[in-house]
Amino acid sequence: MNTLLDETHAPDLQSWVASAQTADTDFPLQNLPYGRFRRLGSDEPLRIGVAIGDAVLDLRLAASAMVWPQELGTALDAMAAGELKPFMGESKSIRHLMRLTLSRALRTGSPHQATLVHCLVPIQDAEMHLPCEVGDYTDFYTGIHHATTVGKLFRPDNPLLPNYKWVPIGYHGRASSLCVSGGTVRRPWGQIKGEADMPEFAPTRRLDHELELAAYVGPGNTLGEPVPISRAEDHLFGLSLLNDWSARDLQAWEYQPLGPFLAKSFASTLSPWVVTMEALAPFRQAFTRPVSDPPPLPYLDSPANREQGALNIQLEVWLQTATMREQGQAATRLMQSNALDAYWTWAQLLTHHSSNGCNLRPGDVLGSGTLSGPRPEQGGSMLELSLGGKTPVALPNGESRSFLLDGDTLILRGHAEQTGARRIGFGDCTATVMEARV
Repeated sequence: MNTLLDETHAPDLQSWVASAQTADTDFPLQNLPYGRFRRLGSDEPLRIGVAIGDAVLDLRLAASAMVWPQELGTALDAMAAGELKPFMGESKSIRHLMRLTLSRALRTGSPHQATLVHCLVPIQDAEMHLPCEVGDYTDFYTGIHHATTVGKLFRPDNPLLPNYKWVPIGYHGRASSLCVSGGTVRRPWGQIKGEADMPEFAPTRRLDHELELAAYVGPGNTLGEPVPISRAEDHLFGLSLLNDWSARDLQAWEYQPLGPFLAKSFASTLSPWVVTMEALAPFRQAFTRPVSDPPPLPYLDSPANREQGALNIQLEVWLQTATMREQGQAATRLMQSNALDAYWTWAQLLTHHSSNGCNLRPGDVLGSGTLSGPRPEQGGSMLELSLGGKTPVALPNGESRSFLLDGDTLILRGHAEQTGARRIGFGDCTATVMEARV
């Protein structure tokens, strides 16, 4: 029995916002993700909004449009002022109360409809920003199928290193180059080592995407005080889509001995909406591993994590080339996978991250690593789909890609769908490749 469910998850709940009822919307009443925005073309202060159908509920306006529970006052004031971190750092009970209050206010028959209707902004008229200022960013490597495929390209006889099934692998990323969906990514320069004795400094010729999920940390922990796995879920706020761009030729030359550096820090694109862990409750599943694999060490194991630590989230990558765009052709889907294939759960990642006493803070971002599926066509990067560039991917219009070219637009999409629950989604995570600077 899923004890995380409550009235806000009822699949038959409907909203007075008509567009929230459409079957394919990412943002029905059962979702209610948070984002930070201002009206397109304005210089008004940023504020936090909640996506509902094809609209955004402006919490700066909604704060005075109805009576809110007194306990939400501090968090609501911060969100009205454009700050999500104070709410991220609130207790699980406060976050649940906010969700319940929003759900009831936006339901069909709500007494607040007459006032809240004036607090809606069409999503198309919202200029989205990152949900919060991200203090720290850590990227993990939970996609075992990605790790195995990439490992085979470089180490055919030993694709997975000995530590992979014991310890969640990760590295500290660059928070300053996290970008919100809808922008561009400039092709980076860097050192590339070919057959010659001397490396060259040139624009990357192997620009790649990585299909990931990102978790935002909720309440933090004090330096020196680890978060046990029994409480890890209380410290997770929600998930977004993440495209962690990579320059594979730069990476191949620079990554030893300390790991990724300039090949990863030039840009990482986040979708603008944070789907809360509460909204994802109906899509939890048992966390399992092959019986032949080693069990997690005790500090990474708990009954709750085994029973419902995994999340059933369908993931997709779409590509629209410059030629397709010029000819009015829609993007084509490159692959599909599912977050259920991740080798570690979010609770395990957060627990491990803090296990040495590292202090996590509200709004910190944890990347999942590339979430590929078990089949060759389910690679979450061009490196996998083209087998290191040896087998170009054929596109429907006659073009092909080994790696990404200037003008290519990458679109990441994700949704959670399960029998007995209302489908919810994440919104698009998109960016277009620009040419390298001269």
